[in-house]
Amino acid sequence: MIVVVCPGQGSQSPGFLEPWLAESRYRDQLAEYSDAIGMDLAAHGTVSDADTIRDTAVAQPLIVAAGLLALSTLLEQRREGIGGIAGHSVGEFTAAAGAGILAPADAISLVAVRGRAMAEAAAVTATGMSAVIGADEAELLARLDELGLEPANFNGGGQIVVAGELDALAALKAEPPAGARVIPLQVAGAFHTRHMAPAVDTLRSAATGVSTNDASLPIWTNRDGSRVSNGAGFLDLLVGQVSSPVRWDRTMETLASDGVTGIIEVAPAGALVGLAKRGLKGVPTVAIKTPDDLGAAFDLIDGKS
Repeated sequence: MIVVVCPGQGSQSPGFLEPWLAESRYRDQLAEYSDAIGMDLAAHGTVSDADTIRDTAVAQPLIVAAGLLALSTLLEQRREGIGGIAGHSVGEFTAAAGAGILAPADAISLVAVRGRAMAEAAAVTATGMSAVIGADEAELLARLDELGLEPANFNGGGQIVVAGELDALAALKAEPPAGARVIPLQVAGAFHTRHMAPAVDTLRSAATGVSTNDASLPIWTNRDGSRVSNGAGFLDLLVGQVSSPVRWDRTMETLASDGVTGIIEVAPAGALVGLAKRGLKGVPTVAIKTPDDLGAAFDLIDGKS
């Protein structure tokens, strides 16, 4: 079973869309998404600097738009060979569009609302996120309770991203659990924690006007790694996910138990393939960073690699 995975925030880099915009079909597609949200995604994906595209309100729609470019070709040419789809954090919106739950324009529009709302929530208190690698999970969770921090992403492979107020994150780095490394991340707030509660309310309001379809491809949720087929139910999970942890570890566990034989990560690819190499050892992977990588993805689907 070949599974397509869709990355989340932090996967973007300056100029990463330039190879895609060399082709007219992708330029036209991106122009439609830009018009839908009133944001020049082509400029942000080609000439905007790192600080500009790190802004949550810009990063989220930019990442989802990029994923949809790659996904459109995969589904057009190899849909029958794709066994399912999953997304990490905001990448779940990409996945929802790929599974037919959301129309692409609705996915982009909701993500634009999500990004703005999360940026506004992050501005209320000085918060951030840090990756913790190599900690005993129980010991780490106890330490987080002491400091008023929360686990935000359980990424598997011994990596947990934690979030909360900056002084508490600094205290964790100064006194980490035994054998652990704490790496501060360049993000603007404590995503997937209680600090994002106002953004949940905003996104829920926006989602009430959006139509959904039941999934036409198997899709697994970040909530607990389970498979979801009901479109309205998946949209509810997307809304709540803003302030709840991303359980990518459980998603990978479910993929393993369901018999995954290959992972294809859509643009801007790299992060989830890296996690798969640790959490799904031996499973072949392809990272689609540019249109030139689509051939390798087709080969994996066709059993040629």
